[in-house]
Amino acid sequence: MHEQDYFNEIKSIIENTEVNKKVREYKNNYEDLMAKWHIGKLLVEAQGGEKRAKYGDNLIKKWSEIFSKEYGKQYSRSNMFYMRQFFMNFPIVQPLVGQLTWSHIIKLLPIKNENERNYYINQVILNNLSKRELINEIKSKAFDRLSYADKENIKLITNDENKYNLTLSDMIKDPIIIKTNKDINNLNEKAIHKLLIEMLEERFLELGLGFTLAGHEYPLKINSKTYHTDLLFFNYEINAFVVVEVKNEEYKPSQIGQVKFYMDYIDKNIKKEHHSKTEGILIVKEKDEYVMKYINDKGIYITSFKLLNNMKEKI
Repeated sequence: MHEQDYFNEIKSIIENTEVNKKVREYKNNYEDLMAKWHIGKLLVEAQGGEKRAKYGDNLIKKWSEIFSKEYGKQYSRSNMFYMRQFFMNFPIVQPLVGQLTWSHIIKLLPIKNENERNYYINQVILNNLSKRELINEIKSKAFDRLSYADKENIKLITNDENKYNLTLSDMIKDPIIIKTNKDINNLNEKAIHKLLIEMLEERFLELGLGFTLAGHEYPLKINSKTYHTDLLFFNYEINAFVVVEVKNEEYKPSQIGQVKFYMDYIDKNIKKEHHSKTEGILIVKEKDEYVMKYINDKGIYITSFKLLNNMKEKI
């Protein structure tokens, strides 16, 4: 055989191995979660149903000692409590199995609010979050910072019907948390504005789902004048361009006009026919909630930012 033939054969073996490995991992994760869910179900039944389950802790203590001694630490007392809670919190588990791991589940179990729990599950599914990334999302209180989403009716994204009904208003958090190692106390206004733009370029997840950067200080040429948007994104979830303007000052009604001007230009000169209407996000240092009540510009969302020294300040 020629050298390329050997290369192709090795490549084929590697590809088959990696595909089979992923299939085995998926199958093992599926079987593991289903087993833990069924154990939780049987524990609840053995303790006399959900209403009486919390009074049956001695049963779990007794059985966990036997199972953990024979089969390992994964059947410890705390893990068997998790399994019981897993069943009680997720009575319909099938759609989630294969999309979450047991590590994800354990971090989600303490969340009592179903809508909040659904939000974080959706983030794991949509953004393929690791356990550590999920922990960071929960610690940053991403759900609490949702500015416009209906927090009373967040449905699990387990099918295409739910997945593609997302809107920009479902994604924006308030405030947007931006962490940096720089000494923000010694930065002037211009330096802070530049830092905010740079950090937002890197933090698509913090801004929301589906953002891809189209341009930084994107130029808009009108006759002999050139204007620049702070950031221009295209969001593939809503199929639209999104203008982002950042103001290192409190909100002023005149700022809306600037965002609207950029949005109109993009709709007329850049947007394609198959794209949805351009939307805008205005990120300010502070908002006055009383003034905000009089804002009635559809397609423009106003939120605030919080600039933190990384590892030094808490949210």
